[in-house]
Amino acid sequence: MGQWLSIILFFAVVALVVGVLKAFLSPKKKPRRRSNYRQPYLKDVSDFRGKGSTADAAEQLRIVMEANFQSRSLLNRPEAKVFKALDEAVIARNPGWQVMAQVSLGEFLSSKSKPAYFAVNSKRVDFALMDEKCCVVHALEYQGSGHHQGSAAARDAVKKEALRKAGIGYHEIVAGHTTPSELRALVEKLVPAG
Repeated sequence: MGQWLSIILFFAVVALVVGVLKAFLSPKKKPRRRSNYRQPYLKDVSDFRGKGSTADAAEQLRIVMEANFQSRSLLNRPEAKVFKALDEAVIARNPGWQVMAQVSLGEFLSSKSKPAYFAVNSKRVDFALMDEKCCVVHALEYQGSGHHQGSAAARDAVKKEALRKAGIGYHEIVAGHTTPSELRALVEKLVPAG
């Protein structure tokens, strides 16, 4: 029995020596420190732009489920008044055409350049005149009393250039020039008789 004890003791010492040598001779790794970093709470859905994974959709759903929503008017009062007058004038001029309100440029413009497309994708025009083939032919911007605040001019310049390159007309409707007869005259210039 003493012989077996000597063999077991020998292998235990060898294992201990190998372990100690391995610890001293192997390259030293930096110890992993536990990080206190947490992903910031996403405050804005724009944080998801361009990511497109189902995990992002799950995070968006979580945020939406935690929030409350209320319905609100698509147009303010002056815009609604302009919309109704434009709609009546367009239908009278050409029943195949439609007036669309608050349309995202990304819905009717495309570009092979991703950065250029994303620059206009979420920008909107107040009104779009759409022909019988469902193509936007003219974009109309209502310039109300508070329109020229902040970076509005720069945003409008981006819209104008993208629309110009796509061959889509850009027209401004200035507050104070929104009588039904003035809007009818504009529609007669832009919409072919049907």
